[in-house]
Amino acid sequence: MKLAIVRQRYTPYGGAERFAALALDALRAQGVSVETIARNWQDEAGGLRCDPFYLGRTWRDLGFARCVQRVIASGRYDLVQSHERIPGCHIFRAGDGVHATWLELSGKPWRLSPWHRYTLAAEDAMFRDPALRAVICNSRLVADDIARRWPSIADRLHLIYNAVDGERFHPGLREEHRTALRAKVGAGGTAPVILFVGSGYERKGVATLIEALARMKTHEAEAWIVGRDKDEARYRRLAERLGLASRVRFFGAQADVRPFYGAADVFCLPTCYDPLPNAALEALACGLPVVTTTTCGAAELIRAGESGFVCPPREPAALADHLAALCQPGVALSMRDAARACIAALTPEAMAARLLDLYRRALSGAAGTAPPPRL
Repeated sequence: MKLAIVRQRYTPYGGAERFAALALDALRAQGVSVETIARNWQDEAGGLRCDPFYLGRTWRDLGFARCVQRVIASGRYDLVQSHERIPGCHIFRAGDGVHATWLELSGKPWRLSPWHRYTLAAEDAMFRDPALRAVICNSRLVADDIARRWPSIADRLHLIYNAVDGERFHPGLREEHRTALRAKVGAGGTAPVILFVGSGYERKGVATLIEALARMKTHEAEAWIVGRDKDEARYRRLAERLGLASRVRFFGAQADVRPFYGAADVFCLPTCYDPLPNAALEALACGLPVVTTTTCGAAELIRAGESGFVCPPREPAALADHLAALCQPGVALSMRDAARACIAALTPEAMAARLLDLYRRALSGAAGTAPPPRL
């Protein structure tokens, strides 16, 4: 089996790229010949570079798609699995969810944007393309959404959750990093730390988190923001305006976020839309209770009151109540085992086995036999 995995650009901080890297290692361990098709990648050995000239992101995405389509037409690979919306791919991994849904939830005035119009058209064309044999959905949230919008492919939707490396992300990080990192940044040993990890602060709900922190009665809790955003200064100003400048810390993107999981007490991702963020899985693996939203795929894994809480997006009052409950002495720590248990089955080996089964079925023409997701 010769498999190609398509992702336009690699960044070590991107959730989709981290999934792909983990999948590549697991599949190669099973003897599958896997190559990447990308503009650039962390390790280009064994990969194919598609990097046509472009100006602007619409031309960028269109040019890359056409390059990949030529590779597919060449027959070089038995299966091409795309993480980008490219009509003609054999398998699509909907790790970024449905673009149409994101635009609806965001409320953005997108109709004058050539890139949004192109992305919507490419998404629709891909899901209607007869070459599409299977769609990998990383949450029920995404599977149900695709089945509702494109009911003709409901039997081609396969739910395969992201894997998390339980050896790298584990509760022992608390003992390894909590004291040292808190001392390094000047935080107290007992102050509750609410950790956020993610890039793209508007979609991920950083403003909601800051507003929720302002509503909490405790004046000791801190919010630690790990990630990057071109408008970070706007969120710093919001914290200052609410009197939280000393309690909201921005750390930027981190190549290794494990020390932050170890130093934190609670993980919070009040996202407007997120199919299944790896950061939430990593936090659970580290034994942190997770607070997220009904529009986040990670909500499917959380048992309210046992391993975290779920609330609607953009509701700081509800979020503040959940965070306040978890910041009570000993509450978050008491949920450590339950949080870890949420992701116990999501191992790289289990993910690789499910992917291999799907690939074999796709090659035999039997991939379109998945039970339709609930609507």
